[in-house]
Amino acid sequence: MKKQILATVLLSTIALTQLAPMTSVSAQDTDSKISAVENKISSLNSQQAAAQAQVDSIQANVNQIKDQQSKLAAENEKLQAESDALFAEITVLSENIVARNEVLSAQARSAQTEGTALNYIATVLDSNSISDAVSRVTAMTELVSANNDMIRQQEADKVAIEEKQKANQEAINTIAANQQQLSDDEQTLKTQQAELEVAKLNLAAELSTAENEKQSLLEQKAAAEAAAAKAAAEEAAYRAAQEAQAKALAAAAVTATPTVLSNVTTQTNSGDTSGASATTVSESTVAPANTVATTETVATTAKVSYSSANTYPVGQCTWGAKALAPWVGNYWGNANQWPASAQAAGYSVGSTPVVGAVAVWPYDGGGYGHVAVVTAVQSATNIQVSESNYAGSMSIGNYRGWFNPTASTWGGGTVLYIYP
Repeated sequence: MKKQILATVLLSTIALTQLAPMTSVSAQDTDSKISAVENKISSLNSQQAAAQAQVDSIQANVNQIKDQQSKLAAENEKLQAESDALFAEITVLSENIVARNEVLSAQARSAQTEGTALNYIATVLDSNSISDAVSRVTAMTELVSANNDMIRQQEADKVAIEEKQKANQEAINTIAANQQQLSDDEQTLKTQQAELEVAKLNLAAELSTAENEKQSLLEQKAAAEAAAAKAAAEEAAYRAAQEAQAKALAAAAVTATPTVLSNVTTQTNSGDTSGASATTVSESTVAPANTVATTETVATTAKVSYSSANTYPVGQCTWGAKALAPWVGNYWGNANQWPASAQAAGYSVGSTPVVGAVAVWPYDGGGYGHVAVVTAVQSATNIQVSESNYAGSMSIGNYRGWFNPTASTWGGGTVLYIYP
């Protein structure tokens, strides 16, 4: 009996001795797993925080670009309003200058043909009395004074119109520069938005707990990274093309000379239903003689001479016309503003096409007008021109061949010509 009890005690002791290490090992394994899970959670939280920081940074860049675009658009709207107001003032000043020129020219012609100075002397000598003579002299003095005031006002208006033309051109150039900046920002915005999509998908992948969902998100991330790389490459290509185009246009402006078509021979073109005739021409780069046909508005004052510096937005039709015709003013504004500015500067404007003249379609070009240099004339409804910014091409060239400048296709058919 005592042996059984002793055996039982020994077995119990052995069992308890073996159970204690097993319990200790089990507790250690659990703590290790908990620690591993906590480490994994901590690591994921760190990754999530880094991904969120990247998202926030790119989103801030996107917001900044959008804010800049809004500001540039608002500035362009304001500048356009200022340009419109300046052009209205330029038009009034131009009309006043032209009107005074006509009055002064008429008085000058009268003085030459009627001998005004001798008439003044005769008027004094024919006076009935000294008081009558004094009255007549006073009247003539007032007339001379009025003419002097008119001349002074004429000079003041010419100074004013030149200042307003410069301010108007500066506003137009700033609008063009802002539009280019908006185009550049649009490319940058596409790249930033593509990178933002990558960052968001990366964050979603880090937050995902299911392996299959995470794999799908990683595939989307790879596709988004490829799209971002493509957008970046497109932006680089766009900027390189812009730089190359700017260099090419600058070089073209330096050497720009309109190809003047002369010795035009008219032939019957039986297969043409447009009403135009076929022509055989020979090319020449020599500027034509300055022969101006009958015009509606004839200059009555000396023409203003301008420098050949091209102050217009590169690639625009005004830039191309200035490059081809250096005699054009430096600050004549948008194309539809050129006739008024030209008249104020003493240049004739009419409706008869002449080789070397500047053709103006005031209602073409989306409301800004369009200009080109005439290189050949067969009739008032069949000419050729050199121009830029036609059909999307910013370089200078002859894009239309023979065409009817009065067709409704070109801003309703209204066309004017500024003669050199």
